[in-house]
Amino acid sequence: MENYLFNQLLADGLVDEPGQFPRLEQLQEMPYQFEMDFGLKELPREGGILLVRGARQYGKSTWLEQQIRQTILDFGKGTAFYLNGEYIADGAELEQEIEKLLPSFAKSAQVKRLFIDEITAIPRWEIILKRLADRGRLKDILVITTGSKATDLIRANERLPGRKGKLSRTTYLFTPVSYKEFHRCCGKALGEKTLTAYLLSGGSPIACSTLATTGHLPEYVIELTRDWIEGEISAAQRSRAALLNVMNVLFRFGGTAVGQAKLARETGLANNTVAAGYIELLNDLACVVPAYPWDPHKKILILRKPCKYHFTNLLAAVAYSPEKIRGINDFYQLPLEQQGKWYEWLVAQELLRRSSLRGEALLAPLMFYQGKENEIDFVVPEDAWIEVKRGKSSALEFSWFAKSFPNINLRVINANSFETDQICGLSMEGFLLSDK
Repeated sequence: MENYLFNQLLADGLVDEPGQFPRLEQLQEMPYQFEMDFGLKELPREGGILLVRGARQYGKSTWLEQQIRQTILDFGKGTAFYLNGEYIADGAELEQEIEKLLPSFAKSAQVKRLFIDEITAIPRWEIILKRLADRGRLKDILVITTGSKATDLIRANERLPGRKGKLSRTTYLFTPVSYKEFHRCCGKALGEKTLTAYLLSGGSPIACSTLATTGHLPEYVIELTRDWIEGEISAAQRSRAALLNVMNVLFRFGGTAVGQAKLARETGLANNTVAAGYIELLNDLACVVPAYPWDPHKKILILRKPCKYHFTNLLAAVAYSPEKIRGINDFYQLPLEQQGKWYEWLVAQELLRRSSLRGEALLAPLMFYQGKENEIDFVVPEDAWIEVKRGKSSALEFSWFAKSFPNINLRVINANSFETDQICGLSMEGFLLSDK
């Protein structure tokens, strides 16, 4: 629906017109509907600027439509308006469109909310919001912005200092559907296949629903994911062929540490800087997060050593997997060693989801321990470290850990259950269903 007509309906307090909220209409047709929790339980009533960022196909725009509709239902006509950043050419047009809407808010409005979807598609959007805020044009208005570049949360924070109001928190990463929610909705239908279906979906609602219904990912979901990533690659004036090389190398090395020079050499790119640029862009999209070795004595990352590159968007990983995984049975056909790599990435995705919910540093590198003879997959500060194994393990296998780190607990995700004073063995499902 065209912006002007849509906003005219909102000004009149109408929220049930056919085609007004297309994503909500599509949601009603889905066999499964999931509650999205990314740390923002409800919108604040005071003014300010909220930044919500996350991957495509994860429900940001659907959530936005829900919030617009609910605002009108709760507070009446003329309390919410909407702009679509993908149809706004530049900052000048954004400023014009906002200025057009400002006089339309109801005089008696208890709240005033302006929703701007995919604002990151507009060049220098933050300059416009900063200018309007400095002129007092956004006073008492809550501006809710969404976008598909996760690191825009960091950069926008730097470019909008003091302009986001007095809100207790202003930046949110739109996280995947949790496994607990997926299990609640789909566990009965999927049974023992629930975990694998969730892994392949990456927590994308549309992928979750189709996998739970058919056991397969439709090709259009794969194509939409690839189009999003490759569109960002093109916008950054980088090569699609080089991206495919980088993806192939990430799959080949899996959970193995690799240095910048080796990454450049294996991908056939010109130098370390070029290779790092592709990794940085994938990190911007919250698709890949590096994991660096951790020095337990100095308590710092060892940046000079080779690092691992974990997929933290498993739907993106599926979209580029050399094995062309499309269904639950395809995953079962992989060798256990390959399945173990995906399990490690699933833990990485979950750790990113949990840290985002807590409002911790966004897209911060993960950490692993690497000694002369032993290694632990994930160092989790202030919590138990995590080792991931696809098959069975035992506490005896980690007796070295208790001696080396007597004051640190370890969780071993594996096919056995066991517990000592320091070491706990649990299943992947047990880990995902737990709160920590």
